[in-house]
Amino acid sequence: MSRILIVEDEAIIRSALRRLLERHDHTVSEAGAVSEALDLDPQRFDLVISDLRLPGEPGTELIARAAPVPVLIMTSYASMRSAVEALKLGAVDYVAKPFDHDELLETVARVLHQQATHRAEPPDITEPGGRRQTMIGNCPAMQAVYTRIRKTAPADVTVLIQGESGTGKELVARAIHQQSKRAAAPLVCVNCAAIPETLIESELFGHEKGAFTGASAARTGLVEAADGGTLFLDEIGELPLDAQARLLRVLQEGEIRKIGSVETRHVDVRLIAATHRDLRALSKTGEFRLDLYYRLNVMQIDLPPLRDREDDILEIADVLLDKACRRHDREGLRLSRAARRVIRDFPWPGNVRELENALERGVILAEGHLIHPDDLGLSPGPRPTPATRPPEPPVAPGPAATGGESDGEEQPAPDEEDLSLEDYFQHFVLEHQDQMSETELAQKLGISRKCLWERRQRLGIPRKKGPRRSAG
Repeated sequence: MSRILIVEDEAIIRSALRRLLERHDHTVSEAGAVSEALDLDPQRFDLVISDLRLPGEPGTELIARAAPVPVLIMTSYASMRSAVEALKLGAVDYVAKPFDHDELLETVARVLHQQATHRAEPPDITEPGGRRQTMIGNCPAMQAVYTRIRKTAPADVTVLIQGESGTGKELVARAIHQQSKRAAAPLVCVNCAAIPETLIESELFGHEKGAFTGASAARTGLVEAADGGTLFLDEIGELPLDAQARLLRVLQEGEIRKIGSVETRHVDVRLIAATHRDLRALSKTGEFRLDLYYRLNVMQIDLPPLRDREDDILEIADVLLDKACRRHDREGLRLSRAARRVIRDFPWPGNVRELENALERGVILAEGHLIHPDDLGLSPGPRPTPATRPPEPPVAPGPAATGGESDGEEQPAPDEEDLSLEDYFQHFVLEHQDQMSETELAQKLGISRKCLWERRQRLGIPRKKGPRRSAG
């Protein structure tokens, strides 16, 4: 039984429409103006049917206010212009008065069916440890992601997942694999940015004994290990050109050849790739093969950044907080009202990963049973931009900042002490990695090379590629 809100200022039409819909098992509420409809909270309904011309505000005002609930516009001015304008503003459809009863009922049934179809359920995912979790979020962008996962998973085609670092690309890959026909076969996950360029081909395709210095035994590659299942290549934009050519052959011919071998082997692998970079733009500069891009981009799934998921942020925060409390044995901790406001309004350039780190800090630093804004360690000042656009180093104020010509008010450079620990790490590495080796970076940060590598992977900071050596 669907709940429908009728917004019509003429009582006779409103009552007749109500009786018609109730005879067909719909629950109906009435309003005579936009303000009355808002008092009834239109988002509680499955459909809003509104006249275009109403006293005060027009019926199209409800389109944004009721979202994501669809709004069907009625108009006695059956002109194409008014109908088109309503549709441009986001109305799901329109009907002209006086309307045919059967036509109206058919339109209502179609809209309600579409609405039910489009409300996709978040997929369940089994984590590597065997624990099950559900993807979080019901904003329109994530609804589109869930629908694409549901439709793509059984199709056994190559998938390209696009999204900023920390948006959950591996979760989407796991959901696709676990809803596919290959769910019983292995899912092999590879972070292309975490493997040194000199070893990436050996890791992916394997090698024979003696193929190169240090190859003391034959090795099976990760592509072959995924035979019959799914291979997930995260940060595929970091894959060297030689490895790209080999991967293209896997997609085209279903064949691999180990390094140092003259024999080829057939493999049956479904490939899911992910990146935060624009592969088409990289192909124009010669950093990524265009033919491989076309092979990868059979089906694309775009993950929204956390800042575009305002309705989901606090729900995600509550789930992550519960996990952090269990890890640190701090059951019962809650976010204060001020902390919830800060979390809701923060831009989150590091996405879900940054939110998780902030909540972990809060759990560790909180005294008592509430986490306050200071415990989260979020800087209120300018934030580093996401990994897709590395931040520029702070610039000391020059003459322009102290009285020279300027287009606007000069903003002070961010103080490194105002950044969180993770932000400071990212800022320092991106600023100095061109001039320092990995060993020097680790020494300056007071950590080991292994710790530096692990933090790079967790924060999605790629290593600066040096010039490739020639074979001669």
